[in-house]
Amino acid sequence: MEQIILKTPRLILRPFLAADADQVQLLAGDKRVAETTLHIPHPYLDDMAGQWISGHPEHWQNKTAVIYAVTDKVTGHLMGTMSLVDIQGDEAELGYWLGIDYWRHGYATEAAKALADFAFSSLGIKKLTADHLLDNPASGKVMEKIGMSYQHNIQKLDRYGRLADVKVYHLFKAQ
Repeated sequence: MEQIILKTPRLILRPFLAADADQVQLLAGDKRVAETTLHIPHPYLDDMAGQWISGHPEHWQNKTAVIYAVTDKVTGHLMGTMSLVDIQGDEAELGYWLGIDYWRHGYATEAAKALADFAFSSLGIKKLTADHLLDNPASGKVMEKIGMSYQHNIQKLDRYGRLADVKVYHLFKAQ
């Protein structure tokens, strides 16, 4: 089954294409973007985006992750990604990043809301978890705007294998 395309008033969430690799590298390769996440490497080397994209169809087929390219509905420009990862039964982790030019316009909230709604209505997900670095409160605002509730702080390993402090949020499917 093909990955379903999601549409919002301003965005289209679609599967990544191999042709997106250069734009992914450009957007995710910005040190300011990498610094807001646990896992985006910096520097972001040439083959990393292509390798990342090439694994998406298998994740979709195996129901282990759903990874979307967030694109502008009018121009089609790639803005970043919105994903469900670590899908286990009826639980999944929400993750995302956007290129710096797309920060503070409500795009992350719009895309996260669309993916959460899709997860609950079509994928059998009943609980979403998300976390953000303590020094990235803007990501926490996105989580709160889609209805997620703060749970606790924990430490997780970052891209360099160092412990980083993160805030954890949950959202449960409405009964």
